[in-house]
Amino acid sequence: MSLFPPFDPERDRRTPRLRGFRPIPIRTLIPNVITLLSLCAGLTAIRLAAEGRFEVALGAIVFAAVLDGLDGRLARLLRGTSRFGAELDSLADFVNFGVAPALILYFWGLHVFNNIGWIVVIVFAICGGLRLARFNVMIDDPNRPAWAANFFTGMPAPAGAIVVLFPIYLQFLGVAKSIIPMTLVLIYTLAIGLLMISKLPVWSGKRLGTRVAPEMVLPAFVLAVLFFALLISFPWEVLTVGTLVYLGVLPLGWKSYRRQAQADADRAAADRAAATRMAAPAASPGQPAAAGTPAAGAPGAGPTAAPPAGDGSAQGDRPNRLN
Repeated sequence: MSLFPPFDPERDRRTPRLRGFRPIPIRTLIPNVITLLSLCAGLTAIRLAAEGRFEVALGAIVFAAVLDGLDGRLARLLRGTSRFGAELDSLADFVNFGVAPALILYFWGLHVFNNIGWIVVIVFAICGGLRLARFNVMIDDPNRPAWAANFFTGMPAPAGAIVVLFPIYLQFLGVAKSIIPMTLVLIYTLAIGLLMISKLPVWSGKRLGTRVAPEMVLPAFVLAVLFFALLISFPWEVLTVGTLVYLGVLPLGWKSYRRQAQADADRAAADRAAATRMAAPAASPGQPAAAGTPAAGAPGAGPTAAPPAGDGSAQGDRPNRLN
């Protein structure tokens, strides 16, 4: 008899428990190990912030964000996705990108507001949890058009964690902490939290880089190495520029979403118009189209075509589902 319960990440709770379990492939465990490493980085960042070591704490948050971007892609490449991994990833993201950045900001400067500062960091952490819960619910929405997969609804939690720490980047760039208005930091933290739970369409970039042209493989390697070299050598400059660029492209993602949604609505209107024309009754022989259809049994009236079964005024008003 084993001391631990068997691990079966794919077993549905509604099915009866099986007598035996198949061995779990190693490829299924690797993404979960990476997720646990990112969780360890987030928890370590909290401890480092409590000790006043904010530079290393921010490095741990960035490291957790890098691991968060790898575990999902690695799981799909290794065909090791599972419900267990998805739930574990959400819990790790809540700690890494909701709780940890909030506590870092509180230990860094928001503690001067006492209860007000604590309430703001709680609101930010709760917004991160709500953002993750909404993402888990919306990911299985069958009515979502295919093009909407290119956009997040609200700022994603990892991006929110990196962006909300922007005031600390400024301090490490040489800006004196005494001239950074903490009231503005308080408002900024609350605004980023509200952006995470808003309906703002944010370009996801998940489909970027899934295929690379053969002649671009070597330049892609060079750019990746260059980026990480710059991030290690000039971390605060890279994080500051990345934060400003990310905030600057938010309106562009919103405009792109509106443009595609309008094109989708135009196609739906064209389909409704075509359905209405097809549902309109044909004119009787010998009668002009504008004169209408004569009553049944009237002299000179031709045979009247019966409308299609289930057809009516509502037929032309029902839009065709595009997705």
